[in-house]
Amino acid sequence: MNSYKELKVWQKAVNLVTGIYRLTVKFPKEEQYGLVSQLRRSAVSVPSNVAEGWGRGNTREYIRFLTIARGSLMELETQLIISEKLGFLSLDSHKLLLAQIDEIGRMLNSLITSLKNKV
Repeated sequence: MNSYKELKVWQKAVNLVTGIYRLTVKFPKEEQYGLVSQLRRSAVSVPSNVAEGWGRGNTREYIRFLTIARGSLMELETQLIISEKLGFLSLDSHKLLLAQIDEIGRMLNSLITSLKNKV
C-alpha cells in the first residue's frame, strides 16, 4: 500500500465525516458551538489520526494513533446517542450512523491487532 488513502477504514471514516457535516446542518442554531462542534471535531479526528499515524513511519506510533482514532469514534458514538435522545436526529439516521461507527470500529480493531502481531 502506497498511501493511507488506500485504506478502506480511512475512506469509510471520511464518508462518515461528510455524513456528520450534512446531518448537523439541521441541528438547532444554539447547538452550533456545542454539540455540533463536538460531533464534527470527533468525526474529523478519526480519519485524521489514521492518516497521521500512517505518516509517522513507525508501527508503534501508528498503533497509538489508531487507538486515538478508535477513542474519537467512541466519543462520536456517545455524542450521537445524546443527539438522538435530545431529538436532534431521527432514529433512522441514528441507526445508520451507529452501523457505520460499528463497522469502522471493527476495522480499526482488526488493523490494530494485525499491527500488534507484527511488533
